[in-house]
Amino acid sequence: MTEHVMAAIDGSQFSENVCDYAAWASIAMDAPLTFVHVVDNHSEVPEEANLSGNLRLGAREKLMKELSDLDEQRAKINREQGKLMLEAAKQRAIDDGVADPATRQRNGTLVESLAELEKEIRLLVVGKRGETADQASGHLGSNLERVVREMHRPILMVPSAAYNVPEKVMMAFDGSKTARKGVEMLAKSPLFKGVVCHVVIIGADTGENRSQLEWALTTLRDAGHEAEGAIRAGEVEATLHAYEKENGIDMMVMGAYGHSRIRHLLVGSTTTEMLRKSHIPVLILR
Repeated sequence: MTEHVMAAIDGSQFSENVCDYAAWASIAMDAPLTFVHVVDNHSEVPEEANLSGNLRLGAREKLMKELSDLDEQRAKINREQGKLMLEAAKQRAIDDGVADPATRQRNGTLVESLAELEKEIRLLVVGKRGETADQASGHLGSNLERVVREMHRPILMVPSAAYNVPEKVMMAFDGSKTARKGVEMLAKSPLFKGVVCHVVIIGADTGENRSQLEWALTTLRDAGHEAEGAIRAGEVEATLHAYEKENGIDMMVMGAYGHSRIRHLLVGSTTTEMLRKSHIPVLILR
């Protein structure tokens, strides 16, 4: 089965950036690109309890019938809006240089739909928040948090900041066996060909950490990457974000591996904090 770069789009302010980063990834990885729009009408259905009480039986039945008709109309409008969004995304990707992007529309919830498509996904590109959370700039979309926890494919989280072709990426590294796997994935991924790779260890400047950092840098350089590294003491999220700003990092790469402090970024509340505060794309390796 062919694996795609799959981009989930909706009516949010993030969708244009999702299109552009997905097109970049599709071209860099020489992988087909598919845009997905999920029509979720469940949240639109009114609670029956709100319709009971003062309404006579006949009036209540009539109202329920009218509401049902409205739900059908709303679902139809949502599908049509989704089709228009998919066509716009497809054209934007073509303008970005993708030869033949595909589109798919699904009914249901985003997480369930993506889980059903998981075997077809090589890289999933999603916005930081959905269309119902545009004004909640200090929050992380609940859909994204669930997707990160449920999916077992690399996920690229895209913020609202203007799209930039990544020239510098940073990977949080802890020296564990599985974190090394993340470095190896980064080293051989065509996604980062010609991109400067920074490796950052959060911890004390010990001989063990220096040895681990040297291994990571050698692995990247042997694969043809320009690589730089640092060992920084401090609180994980704040230290990583500070390094990002100091060095003009365009994309953060994190591995969902191990049981170290880095691992806790992806299994606890720290995940939300790390993604919420990021103003650059975050690639989560699985």
